[in-house]
Amino acid sequence: MNIILFDDPHTKTDLLPFTYTRPISHIRIGILEIREKWQKWLHSDYSYLADQYLQEKYPQYKSTKNLYLNACVLPDAALVSGLKNLGEEELLHHEGMLIAAYGNFDHPEELSFERLSVRYKKVALQLQIMAVRQVYEIFKLNRQALLDDFQLLTQGRTSEPIDDPHTVVYNRQQVFVEEGAQFRAAIINAESGPIYIGKEVEIGEGSIVRGATAICDHSILNLGTKIRGDATIGPHCKVGGEVSNSVIFGYSSKAHDGFLGNSVIGEWCNLGADTNTSNLKNNYTNVKIWNSNQERFIDTGSQFCGLMMGDHSKCGINTMFNTGTVVGVSANIFGSGFPRAFIPSFSWGGAQGFVTFQWEKALEAMPKVMERRKKILTEDDKRILAHIFEVTKKHRSA
Repeated sequence: MNIILFDDPHTKTDLLPFTYTRPISHIRIGILEIREKWQKWLHSDYSYLADQYLQEKYPQYKSTKNLYLNACVLPDAALVSGLKNLGEEELLHHEGMLIAAYGNFDHPEELSFERLSVRYKKVALQLQIMAVRQVYEIFKLNRQALLDDFQLLTQGRTSEPIDDPHTVVYNRQQVFVEEGAQFRAAIINAESGPIYIGKEVEIGEGSIVRGATAICDHSILNLGTKIRGDATIGPHCKVGGEVSNSVIFGYSSKAHDGFLGNSVIGEWCNLGADTNTSNLKNNYTNVKIWNSNQERFIDTGSQFCGLMMGDHSKCGINTMFNTGTVVGVSANIFGSGFPRAFIPSFSWGGAQGFVTFQWEKALEAMPKVMERRKKILTEDDKRILAHIFEVTKKHRSA
């Protein structure tokens, strides 16, 4: 079976800024990216049907029999069982959202429930599904995704030991450690949820980690870090200070003191020392957040929502972010006071105002950051970023 993960265009826009630079299936939630979850559940070949400007880096590979899966949907046993019984003339949907169908498609727009329901027999999935359709759902659903991924990754396996005599572990059976992880006088408390520690992770002196939490491969918790639970630190990250119910995709740094709560941080980001996010309004009303589909602020339905920061964005020391702030791709934020709650891609400035972070200047910094992690900015990456620079011009003032 040839599996193609497709991006629903409406959902892709709702998930900006994270889907500017990646297909939906490359969003990390729980321990794994969505595509990695599907690879664990359905052992097959995978490719992507995404926006045209992403296709060179994330191509679609067709075969004689292609199963298209909605990339925002997270798999589980019941869903996988339903897929195995799906016929080639049937489409699987949940309350009008297309989940899966066989076919041969060239553009994401072709995979709409309304269009395909004319040709296919509709099969309704009666069970509840977990799907990521708004940016704030990444942290809202993260705890359940962590529980599911922990079971998926650790079942039938034996954890590496924690040998450090000064590290205290609570509920040891719910802690799983991959090879090469190092601990120094830390507190690992899995009483409120499982804790996954990836390969070559370093947990510094005095760090406190409470479950459910994932610290993914090659990440570092600096001394005195506090992880309050329902959090994912992606691979190759450096983290310090206090983190609560947040997801950091990977290759990003929040190395110093400061609070990050109910937030999502993309790749190649850097939060300066003592950066703080507000995740609760002082009048306790629901947080509103910028939505790119509607081009206005929408109600999240929750009192808690912090910072959504796209790839390659950075902020200086002592930066303060208000509740529900959305930062686009490759923004540079600095200075005192609270910057506005929607900061477009390639913006440069702070509370006093923003100008355009010029393309040539932005492009200078990116390779230097990536080289520190032994990665390169490819020509495909540059083309994607150039496209983002152009399509986001309308949101920048100068």
